[in-house]
Amino acid sequence: MENRLLVIGLVWPEPDSSAAGWRILQLIEIFREQGFEIHFASAASKSEHSYPLEKLGIQGQAILLNDDSFDAYVRDLKPDYVMFDRFMVEEQYSWRIRENCPQAIHILDTEDLHFLRQARQDAFKKGKELDELSLYSDLAKREIASIYRSDLSIIISAYEMTLLIQQFHIPESLLVYLPLLNRDYIPDNELPSFEERKDFMFIGNFIHEPNWRTVLELKRIWPSIRKRLPQAELHIYGAYPSQKVWELNKPSSGFIIKGRAESALETMKGYRVLLAPIPFGAGQKGKFMDALATQTPIVTSAIGAEGMLIEGNWPGFICKEDDEFVERSIELYSQVDTWRSAQDRGQHLSELWKAKQDKKQLLNVLLPIKDNLEIHRARNFVGQILWSNQFAASKYMSLWIEAKNGKKK
Repeated sequence: MENRLLVIGLVWPEPDSSAAGWRILQLIEIFREQGFEIHFASAASKSEHSYPLEKLGIQGQAILLNDDSFDAYVRDLKPDYVMFDRFMVEEQYSWRIRENCPQAIHILDTEDLHFLRQARQDAFKKGKELDELSLYSDLAKREIASIYRSDLSIIISAYEMTLLIQQFHIPESLLVYLPLLNRDYIPDNELPSFEERKDFMFIGNFIHEPNWRTVLELKRIWPSIRKRLPQAELHIYGAYPSQKVWELNKPSSGFIIKGRAESALETMKGYRVLLAPIPFGAGQKGKFMDALATQTPIVTSAIGAEGMLIEGNWPGFICKEDDEFVERSIELYSQVDTWRSAQDRGQHLSELWKAKQDKKQLLNVLLPIKDNLEIHRARNFVGQILWSNQFAASKYMSLWIEAKNGKKK
């Protein structure tokens, strides 16, 4: 019998807008290659940039938050597996899945650890170093609870795997490490040379706070680079730029807001260097996978490179201080030997990533869970506690909202 997967998305996938968009499509493709029947549902509205899932033979379904129409939908669908796109979606829908399809396997796609990103963001805004206590936040309680309620959580970063296992003592049986998969590489003969490329660039969805903060960091640092390279420009790309983003546009100083890039790979391959002084964040960076695919050297921060570095290989430089960032950016942009050496390290890093990206790993872990679901769930005793009624706060909040909405009809 064909396995049936239901993916419940926070939004409809937009692979040309964010790494999260093409990450969810990568995960879907893993199941597709194994012959799964796949359905995708979301309470969000589609946009003109939403991926046409029907081209992949995937059936889409608009659903409602806090509405029992979803119960009827999943009872009729009878999914074998349900994948929640981030913990907020798991909070909203997992209890309905558990009640209506009790044998369905719950998979949480974390994307990145939101509580880690938030703790780093708060520390950055306060001008402080991240301290251990700040990790144990209310957001962490919600996200860790979601991981315990799920039968398996997909973790994108080795750093986050270590954090969950060693610091939060999550059983390894509840986690699977699956980093971003390599993008389709552009052949070497189609890539511009050092001499054919020019200018610096940054790219990132502006809805994502770390990207916005990175642009502000670039705005602050850029004059020091521009002073030494007066002909160079820095072009800023990203989906959904707001008015505050456009207000940073200053062509006279070479700081230019470009907005959405229709193709990240085609756009990036024309630039000489990717600048990304990322001040906080978590997970892996899709922009860096694009840089590896286009052999574009990178200057970034330690947090930017987190989860991406293997055996010390990096296609450029990782910098701690502004002065170092400026010097390394200028060096990479100006010196062809340094630039080509960075490209070589990037190609080696790409090969190392290929060796780590075992797409079969996800299903190799999932299938035994399905065969031994009762034992798997029994061993996850904290999860069993969280599934008991006295801990089902999200369920009762949803039912209260549903009842309240019903009175208004």
